[in-house]
Amino acid sequence: MNVGPMQIIVIALIILVLFGRGRISEMMGDFGKGISSFKKGIAEADARPDEKPMKQIASPPPVEPMAEGPAAPARTPEEQAAATRDPG
Repeated sequence: MNVGPMQIIVIALIILVLFGRGRISEMMGDFGKGISSFKKGIAEADARPDEKPMKQIASPPPVEPMAEGPAAPARTPEEQAAATRDPG
């Protein structure tokens, strides 16, 4: 699908009609403020290299296996059903 200059103009006009000129300029202004704030934050982080880096989260201690008695033998479905049946 080729998008030519005429299609781009039509799309731009539809966007302009839907949002209006004021809303688009407001969104672009907010976008510009966000970019400048991001750049300012990066510059401040580069200007302060003497600070400690963020503390790394330590990995949790290893989990020790629980001491258990001898493993019970596996039950067949019939044995399991018989064990859960009402004896009465």
